[in-house]
Amino acid sequence: MLTALPGLAGLCGYPRTALRGDVVAGVSVAAYLIPQTLAYAALAGLSPVVGLWAALPPLLVYALLGSSRQLSVGPESTTAVMTAAILGPLVFGDPGRHATYAATLALLVGVICMLAGLLRLGFISSLLSGPVLVGYLTGIALVMIVGQLDRITGVPAAGDTVIEQARSLLTGIDHVHWPTLALSTAVLVLIFGLQRFCPRLPGPLIGVLGAALLVALFTLGRYGIDVVGAVPSGLPRFGLPDLSLPVLQDLVVPALGIVVVAFSDDVLTARAFAARTADDIDSNAELRALGVCNIAVGLTHGFPVSSSGSRTALGAAAGSRTQVFSLVAFATVGCVVSLGGSVISAIPSAALGALIIYAAMKLVDVGEFRRLARFRRSELVLAVATVVAVSLLGVLYGVLAAVTLSILDLLRRLSRAHDSIQGFVPGIAGMHDVDDYPDATVLSGLLVYRYDAPLCFANAEDFRRRALAAVADSPQPVRWFVLNAEANVEVDLTALDALERLRSELTSRGIVFAMARVKQDLRDALESAGLLARIGADRIFMTLPTAVAAYQDAVGDDPATR
Repeated sequence: MLTALPGLAGLCGYPRTALRGDVVAGVSVAAYLIPQTLAYAALAGLSPVVGLWAALPPLLVYALLGSSRQLSVGPESTTAVMTAAILGPLVFGDPGRHATYAATLALLVGVICMLAGLLRLGFISSLLSGPVLVGYLTGIALVMIVGQLDRITGVPAAGDTVIEQARSLLTGIDHVHWPTLALSTAVLVLIFGLQRFCPRLPGPLIGVLGAALLVALFTLGRYGIDVVGAVPSGLPRFGLPDLSLPVLQDLVVPALGIVVVAFSDDVLTARAFAARTADDIDSNAELRALGVCNIAVGLTHGFPVSSSGSRTALGAAAGSRTQVFSLVAFATVGCVVSLGGSVISAIPSAALGALIIYAAMKLVDVGEFRRLARFRRSELVLAVATVVAVSLLGVLYGVLAAVTLSILDLLRRLSRAHDSIQGFVPGIAGMHDVDDYPDATVLSGLLVYRYDAPLCFANAEDFRRRALAAVADSPQPVRWFVLNAEANVEVDLTALDALERLRSELTSRGIVFAMARVKQDLRDALESAGLLARIGADRIFMTLPTAVAAYQDAVGDDPATR
């Protein structure tokens, strides 16, 4: 049972020395989470109190099921903005339908995550490469900022993409509501100021409560400043939303997009913090935990949730050592949900908009863009292309574009892998790339060739063509061609066809085709395709030295300088 509940297993034998840090971290995270989730619910197009409803189940569930000791799971900006983008065209401005569809979307995300976890599909977290994820989060930040400009300026905005909304706002710039803009600016300045000079204080909570206090004390509502208004009090009702087959059909594909983004973010965040404490993260357990969290959120009529990097970092900085901090945060938020309805109703909408913009700016990692530029320009291009895709196409199609860019980048790398001719280097054991060592030597008539990638449809023709080019460019006539298959750990039928074509072409020229360092999986594939018999079992070698010895026995050549 404890194997299926890694979080509970981690709580067994709880060290008392961790209690103080976990309690402080739990209260700190709750103080940050409360205003944040109110804002994220508004970002998702829902009543702000729905954010608190969506925050409660993950705090409890993940503590029992998650494999990370520090990860904080709950409402998050990316899933909130994706929820708004997905549901906007489907609900036609009906708040009741919006709430029902959001809960249904959370249930679908949960079911998909659970099934993927049970099928051990944890590798899907790799569908978004690092550069693409950096670009995607930056694109999401732009969507969030532009999407909140109407809330902090009072200028209505229309459109589904960043460009359309920005154009709409510029058209109505003469109708800015200055009291709203002044209040939201003050909240932003206060939050950033507290972050800069008093980072231990819960800036978002102070900013939002301060705005509510100002509105109440000075009756700023008379100047047209909107507030959240009446919200349901008490804990959320538990039960299935009104499900129908057409709704499920409309939402299942968008739910897949949320799963990819939410799970990728979850695993990357969990691994980043686990590396600091030498912990292991089980990606399949994370899928299952994220699934149960979203199912529970759907049953409490929330919206899809994921991990929060900012809350995780806050908890770690405050001293969290186990998931007890999530249980403390659960108790704190539960008290607010039960007793704090009147306070929530007095929060200005402009303050929530300012908080969303603050959260969005935290998603933009300028330092990471600089690192990408220093490392490889193509990585930077990928990140920028993803930003543009999300901005121009919208959030949902931006996810598809991000995944597509990641896959295309992988195929690009596979299709043009590094290759080398190998020889002997004086004083160094084994065989090495002759281009790396000017004093390397090769055996006259023997060409040992290495292609540094799994062989598949994406690079099969490139492999065959470059292998033939290596033979053609050899300064001496080639008698034996030995493929060092050490890096070819995977092969598909297209690659095997290319391998057979290469063998046939070389054989027709009187060149012996052989392979060395062939792993058992590759040997089995060769046998299944009938290629092993054509090559000949006596031309398949376990090591390079045995291949070289066989060549010397066959032709009796001595080493010669290349």
